[in-house]
Amino acid sequence: MSYAAYKMMHWPTGIENCASGFVTHSRADFAPQIAPIQTDDLESEWPTKRQIGPLPNLIVTAANILEVYMVRVQEDDSRESRASAETKRGGVMAGISGAALELVCQYRLHGNVETMTVLPSGGGDNSRRRDSIILAFQDAKISVLEFDDSIHGLRTSSMHCFEGPEWFHLKRGHESFARGPLVKVDPQGRCSGVLVYGLQMIILKASQAGYGLVGDEEALSSGSAVSARVESSYVISLRDLDMKHVKDFTFVHGYIEPVMVILHERELTWAGRVSWKHHTCMISALSISTTLKQHPLIWSAVNLPHDAYKLLPVPSPIGGVVVISANSIHYHSQSASCALALNNYAVSADNSQEMPRSSFSVELDAANATWLSNDVAMLSTKTGELLLLTLAYDGRVVHRLDLSKSRASVLTSGIAAIGNSLFFLGSRLGDSLLVQFTSILSSSVKEEVGDIEGDVPSAKRLRKSSSDALQDMVNGEELSLYGSAPNSTETSQKTFSFSVRDSFINVGPLKDFAYGLRINADPKATGIAKQSNYELVCCSGHGKNGALCILQQSIRPEMITEVELPGCKGIWTVYHKNTRGHNADSTKMATKDDEYHAYLIISLESRTMVLETADLLGEVTESVDYYVQGCTISAGNLFGRRRVVQVYARGARILDGAFMTQDLPISESSTVLSVSIADPYVLLRMSDGNIQLLVGDPSTCTVSINIPAVFESSKKSISACTLYHDKGPEPWLRKTSTDAWLSTGIGEAIDGADGAAQDQGDIYCVVSYESGDLEIFDVPNFNCVFSVDKFMSGNAHLVDTLILEPSEDTQKVMSKNSEEEADQGRKENAHNIKVVELAMQRWSGQHSRPFLFGILTDGTILCYHAYLYEGPESTPKTEEAVSAQNSLSISNVSASRLRNLRFVRVPLDTYTREEALSGTTSPRMTVFKNIGGCQGLFLSGSRPLWFMVFRERIRVHPQLCDGSIVAFTVLHNINCNHGLIYVTSQGFLKICQLPAVSSYDNYWPVQKIPLKGTPHQVTYFAEKNLYPLIVSVPVLKPLNHVLSSLVDQEAGHQLENDNLSSDELHRSYSVDEFEVRVLEPEKSGAPWQTRATIPMQSSENALTVRVVTLFNTTTKENETLLAIGTAYVQGEDVAARGRVLLFSVGKNTDNSQNLVSEIYSKELKGAISAVASLQGHLLIASGPKIILHKWTGTELNGVAFFDAPPLYVVSLNIVKNFILLGDIHRSIYFLSWKEQGAQLNLLAKDFGSLDCFATEFLIDGSTLSLIVSDDQKNIQIFYYAPKMSESWKGQKLLSRAEFHVGAHVTKFLRLQMLPASSDRTSATQGSDKTNRFALLFGTLDGSIGCIAPLDELTFRRLQSLQKKLVDAVPHVAGLNPRSFRQFRSNGKAHRPGPDNIVDCELLCQWPIT
Repeated sequence: MSYAAYKMMHWPTGIENCASGFVTHSRADFAPQIAPIQTDDLESEWPTKRQIGPLPNLIVTAANILEVYMVRVQEDDSRESRASAETKRGGVMAGISGAALELVCQYRLHGNVETMTVLPSGGGDNSRRRDSIILAFQDAKISVLEFDDSIHGLRTSSMHCFEGPEWFHLKRGHESFARGPLVKVDPQGRCSGVLVYGLQMIILKASQAGYGLVGDEEALSSGSAVSARVESSYVISLRDLDMKHVKDFTFVHGYIEPVMVILHERELTWAGRVSWKHHTCMISALSISTTLKQHPLIWSAVNLPHDAYKLLPVPSPIGGVVVISANSIHYHSQSASCALALNNYAVSADNSQEMPRSSFSVELDAANATWLSNDVAMLSTKTGELLLLTLAYDGRVVHRLDLSKSRASVLTSGIAAIGNSLFFLGSRLGDSLLVQFTSILSSSVKEEVGDIEGDVPSAKRLRKSSSDALQDMVNGEELSLYGSAPNSTETSQKTFSFSVRDSFINVGPLKDFAYGLRINADPKATGIAKQSNYELVCCSGHGKNGALCILQQSIRPEMITEVELPGCKGIWTVYHKNTRGHNADSTKMATKDDEYHAYLIISLESRTMVLETADLLGEVTESVDYYVQGCTISAGNLFGRRRVVQVYARGARILDGAFMTQDLPISESSTVLSVSIADPYVLLRMSDGNIQLLVGDPSTCTVSINIPAVFESSKKSISACTLYHDKGPEPWLRKTSTDAWLSTGIGEAIDGADGAAQDQGDIYCVVSYESGDLEIFDVPNFNCVFSVDKFMSGNAHLVDTLILEPSEDTQKVMSKNSEEEADQGRKENAHNIKVVELAMQRWSGQHSRPFLFGILTDGTILCYHAYLYEGPESTPKTEEAVSAQNSLSISNVSASRLRNLRFVRVPLDTYTREEALSGTTSPRMTVFKNIGGCQGLFLSGSRPLWFMVFRERIRVHPQLCDGSIVAFTVLHNINCNHGLIYVTSQGFLKICQLPAVSSYDNYWPVQKIPLKGTPHQVTYFAEKNLYPLIVSVPVLKPLNHVLSSLVDQEAGHQLENDNLSSDELHRSYSVDEFEVRVLEPEKSGAPWQTRATIPMQSSENALTVRVVTLFNTTTKENETLLAIGTAYVQGEDVAARGRVLLFSVGKNTDNSQNLVSEIYSKELKGAISAVASLQGHLLIASGPKIILHKWTGTELNGVAFFDAPPLYVVSLNIVKNFILLGDIHRSIYFLSWKEQGAQLNLLAKDFGSLDCFATEFLIDGSTLSLIVSDDQKNIQIFYYAPKMSESWKGQKLLSRAEFHVGAHVTKFLRLQMLPASSDRTSATQGSDKTNRFALLFGTLDGSIGCIAPLDELTFRRLQSLQKKLVDAVPHVAGLNPRSFRQFRSNGKAHRPGPDNIVDCELLCQWPIT
């Protein structure tokens, strides 16, 4: 394997940075962002709503992923709670029934975001300016991004790079730095500071409003948005200011000029000197004058503890800064200072005066913080507790700090306050949470608490957020109830009430994973369907957020029943409302989603079957008036589900239940090819390329045929068409039209609970032509309201062609376009790429926007998301149109155009493209509104896919288990609740439900099993389908117990604790206790059961658990055993020891005691950090030795050892008789085992120093390569070539490729690759290519990727395309993908290796360029 491809398959989920700011909207446009008030009495609702205040966006980063979210607040719309909400005006939670995050845009960057902040635009609540995002990347790259409405995404407004030869002097000779750039911003947005290279401060000066870029003012006056921008930058050397070690800095509130406070050390200290030199930190406040580039010192404070690490600026009107250290909290401003000791380790600077102490003991290292109000900060500790820090102040003088406990929550990596009533807890180690909070004064505490908890019962909250599929988090997290904090003055006490509103699932950090069979695996599956039999069981999270994540790359529905049904062409389920049609009350609306289906229609090759979908599926084909003599093209409901329409090749029938009310012959000459139904219209595409519309009359429940005149006169042949019903609380496309002002207004806000007043919405027809163009018409008038050329070319944005041609009038544009089409059509016909199927859908949700899907002849799926852009450039063209609008003549050409409608392409690079199909294909897209609580679209065919919509984001999940699927529909009846039916190409009809335990709002479907401890390593016991797992749980122990365990018992030392008092000896101390749990997966989604637990001894850590196959030399049989390697952690005074334990796993009896039984244990010198089985022997890495043992059935006997100087083995891999060994500091060793002389021989090693994380063999035919990942987030591929001169006669491993992944790879898994499909025949592939393996890897960010071997021809082609893409494509934030993928050596000597890995992350941008 000389060449490889790198591809991410599951992107990072561990959130590292979070911030909030007005990025996609300004504070002034906030009023319409809240859900429309659905009330009769506007005044009563208004004060409550004002309390929420403008809600900013949430911006999060996870490794190289950047996401911008909108916060959507749902007001409580039930009458009873509204009545109570009017009476209590104090509570912010009043009237809020839920809040959810909705994705605005997401980007995968070519670089990991180190730190992020939001540059505020300044200005008050009525400011029309927007904020910008500042991102900082290694080593000193800064990008400023702003939101551009015209592309509905981020664009780079400025870039600042301080790397390269001209900035070498900033590094002052250093090569590696303790941390990446740190960016902070002035609260009023006047400037920003970035700390790079340890002691260099970059000041970014913001362009002030009114003095900014040319055209800002005009843009503001014309109503379009202007974002905060950076004007210039310069560098301040903090070394010149006599600072030695800068720990943190921030900008404080309340000064006329920006004031930066820097936390730094005057003189350095270290652990051995800390008892003498302990107050070495100080803070210095510099006034930053960006125009004069001066920074005078205005005040400073000295004698801060050495472990102070974070500054928290206090908001106005108090001002000043809070300094957080591990054992104390200090407040400093220009005029006042005070401190609070948190535990017994806190000492004052001169040991004379006593510091005020908090009422409880806590350690605050690694805490995160944000302000809930101007005097209350919330701190999140390293154990996940939330603490409230209250500043007791008088005027602007703070005289006391109070700390109180609140709730417990996730272990956070950052906290962002969102507006004045929400905050977001971002986490790398657990799921991130969106939490609503409110503060209330103690005078009204009693009735207020009852009301708030009555307002938001958990059941209602779950029903509101049913799309989250994460309800278990709401119950699982402790942060949901109620915490209290004393306020500044003793008389009034502030109380906080919390409620979890939304959460993001996180599968990171992936420490280890095992690859095992699913419970409902199909033993007969072959090829790609066999892949769906397996799942990844991952160790993720830490501490109380530790969990087992079960990841499945594809969906496998739970089957209820299966019937053989050969020759099926399509299936449909229909509703039937009998006499309830007149009963238009609110119950009708409430039960609409829960109404059961009445009939299942199955189209076979030459006939149609009809089944009743009551309790049992009974065939009623003979007793109904459906057309059953031939196959059905489509079926659906009309007239509010009172009638069924069935369309067959030459006609249509309207049925009331089982009885036909109308039979409509359609055409003698041509047949119906495809059908789209949108009540009360049915659109038919005929075989002669024409379109017919069946128009329904709701009063008589009959339909009539109408051939739209616009298509009769047109010569253009239609390739696909669909109807789109734009309904909902307010039809979305109406807002985009020229006459949008006519249709909006408070009168439109109809109460959704009342079905009679429900707006029926508008219906549009989307048509694509053979030439590849796309047009949208309104129905039934068929005026063209939107058109776009060359839809099938997949442009990143779709804009109405009339807007793109402002110089010419409409007629010229049309004629010009048609000429182009004729010309272009000839070119395209050579490739014959056209759209074969269209779908447009807007799923439920207050603020949802329509998606447009198209399938091309070559199997490509195009997905677009509509957005609204009121561009200033489109106003002149429509002036005539608006003047004509006064007469309300709808027939005017451009009056009713959707001129503000645009579409942005949604990348779908996770799916495998279907091979091109010849001839006419049956429709493949089926929209579903509710299957197991999910909504989206199902794509049938040879590679079936689920497109699920969560928070306005498409999640693509394949379904591989049944191979090709020919037909699909939803089914909701008494036995199958919100389920589905599909027919496989083998002729089986399956009725299924979606597994409820999995969450689908993730890159892969995932199920999380909380462990309440940290998982370390997992392995799969295939014979018994068990997962042994190492878990550590922190346990509090008395200090004297802990100390006694640190003494070498054999040496007989006595414990010397003269310097410890008796009460200190009885204080408790947290120690991790290890155990190995043996878990068994449960059927049908029940929680996994712990079948057995193997406890470790006191102070013994389990380091590795593996299933090994050993050859029993007594019985001459192979035995499969569980091997555990441990180490005693007893401090540096005790020699290291470890144990190797062997367990046999018995039968799966109900009695779990004898499931696993220990059959052998042996103590060895050194920690047992890795074990593996090698041709029936057991290979043990014991400290600095590698020892090979044979198994006699009762004991292990050493047969060979290898004593080269590895320090600590992190991984062992075996292939045949070859051993790959990764060391924590000494890179990798390649050994072989020879049975004859019982020898372990070193073949070769890597002579560089490398801190290994994981290793594995990479097999490509007969080629063996060695892959290793390291602490600098790189991977390297080595090979053994003893005949090459540069290998020093075979002693040295040679580099084959190197690559920077950008994440710590903790585990490689070798999986055999499927042979390439038949059309890519073996011409390019050698015969040995069947023996090809790819490596799946997991990282600490929660991402999963793969490294796969490539043959040379494919590699050369992809590499040349990759080189072009580096320059040809504009990259987000201006990052260079080539520099991102270069090997990082962090200052160590490294000879660059060959560039033999292609980056599929960059290549996947190619189709969207």
